[in-house]
Amino acid sequence: MSYSPAEPKEPTASASIPRAHLLKFLIPSILGVLLFLVPFQVGESVNIGMGLMADGLQALLGEALPAIAMAVLCISVITTLYVKAANPSWAQAGHFKDMFKVGPIWVAMRILGAMFVIMTFFQVGPEFVTASFTGGVMLNDLAPVLLTFFFFAALLLPFLVEFGFMEFIGTLVRKPFRVIFNLPGRSAIDATASWMGSGTVGVLITAQQYEQGYYNGREASVIATNFSVASIAFSLLVTNFVGINHLFVPFYFTVVVSGLVAAVIVSRIPPLSLKSNDYHEPVGCQISEERTENVGLLRYSLLQATRRAASAPGPKELARLALINVIDIFLTLLPLVFAIGTVALILAEFTPIFTWLSYPMVPVLELLRIPEAQAAAPATLVGFADMFLPAVLATNIESELTRFVIACLSMTQLVYMSEIGALLLKSRIPIKFWELVAVFLLRTAITLPIIAFMAHTFFF
Repeated sequence: MSYSPAEPKEPTASASIPRAHLLKFLIPSILGVLLFLVPFQVGESVNIGMGLMADGLQALLGEALPAIAMAVLCISVITTLYVKAANPSWAQAGHFKDMFKVGPIWVAMRILGAMFVIMTFFQVGPEFVTASFTGGVMLNDLAPVLLTFFFFAALLLPFLVEFGFMEFIGTLVRKPFRVIFNLPGRSAIDATASWMGSGTVGVLITAQQYEQGYYNGREASVIATNFSVASIAFSLLVTNFVGINHLFVPFYFTVVVSGLVAAVIVSRIPPLSLKSNDYHEPVGCQISEERTENVGLLRYSLLQATRRAASAPGPKELARLALINVIDIFLTLLPLVFAIGTVALILAEFTPIFTWLSYPMVPVLELLRIPEAQAAAPATLVGFADMFLPAVLATNIESELTRFVIACLSMTQLVYMSEIGALLLKSRIPIKFWELVAVFLLRTAITLPIIAFMAHTFFF
């Protein structure tokens, strides 16, 4: 989003809240909460309003979605090459310059992603690309979800982030979040959006908040790598897939406890603790969390929220920005997801790399008294490629305790290159690939002993 909110004015005890500003805050924010943060029971599954809309669109388009994904990636490559060659006036400044005037590495990634999709769609080329568990996973399983989820997320996120709800919650919980996580209170929204909806939605919110000047580089990096939790809906899918659905309550309790402990620790140690506190340069810092003593917390939160709502863009500007977001995500993010995700899955499925890397994990698992340590070791690291791969490997393990541990660990590692990792690298959040590797390993090292302890002590 390119606009900057009005400069903050320090609220006073006598400050009034205009009715129009209050309604402009309440109506869109309630709608945003209903769309992103309130879970609904639908049959045997749990979902959110935006997820239900995405599922509806997915059902409507059905088998056409892989072809749509292929068309999107081809358009991305053609447009990027055209801009590189012709340098049209519409791509010389603003959003489109950022999207299409990219370096050779990003051009190569877009071309590679399109090639993988075309080969998989037409089943032409080497099997390690076109197989159902590599390119097929990306095109037939992940693409329909990403296309529909990102479409509605880009269109509907303004209701949650542009009309004061982030300011309201952020002001209310800023003290505990500062003390516990050394983060602004508004990051609670990112975490909740992830838990109830999708980790990618949480990252999208974080990236937008960083670009608008509401998080600095360190905060955005910490939030994106420690709070982009897989949703409850996906957690239910994993527990059913590995055959521990009857243990869902202890499973999710374990995920939440170990995940929070990891967030507290990882946010305070390198590499994330060494990140710069600088804000996104084009906008600078757009928030002040200081509060005058003569204003009550709830009233101050409302004043902050309504002030932001008053400066929110109008319907035309919102529609324009939403459309740009959709184009940006479809034409610049999806090719990267396909390129990185397919390569990661090829390495996981057709090479022994993850098996070799997991050898040091065998004695660790044995020390933690995890049965079938040899079979379980690759599942502890393969999640870096894709979040569903550990569950796939776990289905071949007989021990229920081991499957429980692997399923919990896969939910707490968070950095999955086929989705969240690719989204982070594409975003303007200042985080590098090696830092994603480091965070993944740190979260694995921190959460694995906690999960094993809780599994042995409380549930088995």
